[in-house]
Amino acid sequence: MLLELRVENLLLIERAELRLAPGLNVLTGETGAGKTVLAHALDLLLGGRAKPGVVRPGAAEAYVEGVFELPSALRERLGERIAPDATEVVLARRVGADGRTRAYVGGRSANAGDLREIGGSLLSFFGQHEHRKLLLASAQLDVLDAACGGEQATRRAACAATHAEIRRLEAELADLRELAGARERELDLLDFELGEIEAADPRQGEHEELTVERERLRHVDALRAATLGAAEAISPDSGEGGAAAGLAGAAAALDGVAGVEASLDSVGERLRAALYEIEDAAGELRRYEESLGAPVGRLEEVEGRLEQLDRLRRKHGGTVAAVLAHAERCRERRATLADAGDALERVSGELELTRAELARAAADLHDARARAAGTLAKAVEERLAELAMAQARFEVVIAQRPEPGPRGADDVEFMIAPNPGVPAGPVREIASGGELARVMLALLGVASEGGADTLVFDEVDAGIGGRTARAVGEALRGLADGRQVLCITHLPQIASLAARHFRIAKDSGAEPARTSVELLPTDELVAEMVRMLGADVGDATARRHAEELLAAA
Repeated sequence: MLLELRVENLLLIERAELRLAPGLNVLTGETGAGKTVLAHALDLLLGGRAKPGVVRPGAAEAYVEGVFELPSALRERLGERIAPDATEVVLARRVGADGRTRAYVGGRSANAGDLREIGGSLLSFFGQHEHRKLLLASAQLDVLDAACGGEQATRRAACAATHAEIRRLEAELADLRELAGARERELDLLDFELGEIEAADPRQGEHEELTVERERLRHVDALRAATLGAAEAISPDSGEGGAAAGLAGAAAALDGVAGVEASLDSVGERLRAALYEIEDAAGELRRYEESLGAPVGRLEEVEGRLEQLDRLRRKHGGTVAAVLAHAERCRERRATLADAGDALERVSGELELTRAELARAAADLHDARARAAGTLAKAVEERLAELAMAQARFEVVIAQRPEPGPRGADDVEFMIAPNPGVPAGPVREIASGGELARVMLALLGVASEGGADTLVFDEVDAGIGGRTARAVGEALRGLADGRQVLCITHLPQIASLAARHFRIAKDSGAEPARTSVELLPTDELVAEMVRMLGADVGDATARRHAEELLAAA
């Protein structure tokens, strides 16, 4: 239930606060006073789009806040977003002068989608033209399904899921058929490219290794001369001269005075260590020189291999790793193409089975709808009788389409004969605006046990009057039994039945104009009724009529 509604700087409303109660709450006021502003405020709380220019001139932003009782089911859905001991939940929306909006749930930042989801479970809004949705076949189907009971939603979900699976299988089958057409041509190309790579058999790091080897082979003579010359310079094969001989002589000279002076002994050790390093370096140089020998034609062989690898690299990504990855993709694609025939047969079989499953799901939906159609029609007729349409006949006609869709294979048409002796025709063609509003109220009355605890009606009583208006008011009060109904109305017959009556008044003398909302005390109800009857406050006849309306309530 909506406990409080606060509105600040929204169009004509500078500040308004409504404390609502269970039962029927009505809002009345002169045309142009701003009744629809409150409707827009509630729409904002339900995640609706902010209309351009909704912020009151001179204000930085508009603010709407609704305080709702917190149902236990919603508490579980909100989880940590709400305090454990909370008994209320606050939905709020800020609209900046630049048109940007911010949403809040329980004081925490949220988005418009959160407001739609949460607010939709708390409050159902029926605008001025809401009853015209009944002209849509999809809306009529939804109403009938709602009358089928809770299991119908499960049936519809299963049907929709099966239909989506059919669409997926059909797309996969189309791809496979297209694939089969170009299969042989693509297989030839894959075999060629994969054969070329497998014949070359490249491996990671090979190109780098061959590049180093090529450089060595290209400079083998220079490398041999350099290494052999260096080895001879430090340690000749003859054993005479060279750095090694010099170091050996120096170490031997110091050996004659070993033990005499510690510092000289240390120098001698360093000379012997240097000698070992020189001799080791000379050996390594000679071993490298000996390794430079290569088979005849090795350079040409390396050059050819590098050219082969470069050709593959240019074609398939620039690196050997890319070439190997391309080969793996070719193998996978070849396997896919090789299995295409089997896949085509498999998917075709799956599609046939799923279509049969969809037919069964559509049949289950149809059977439930057929069972509920008569019950719904009878219940609506009983409600219409209470709404001054006692002679009206209401029918629910179900026609089946050749191909089932996500909602089954049924087309639903609501038929009505407002007067006796007249054949029933589609509601969308026969019913007037006032009759449509009453049909909607009748349907809501039939389904009043489910849905949100708060229903809001924005002038759904347009186009009716007299005894019909009184009947609509009684229906609204009936809907409010055990729940909360908020109705924006211009009819005194409806306003007289309210548990709480709010008046919306505009002060045109203010700059800019200002609208205020107040809860009418009991002693002011008659005056407001007289105004709604279109009479002056001093009109005795209108006053007596207003008093009679209130007394009859």
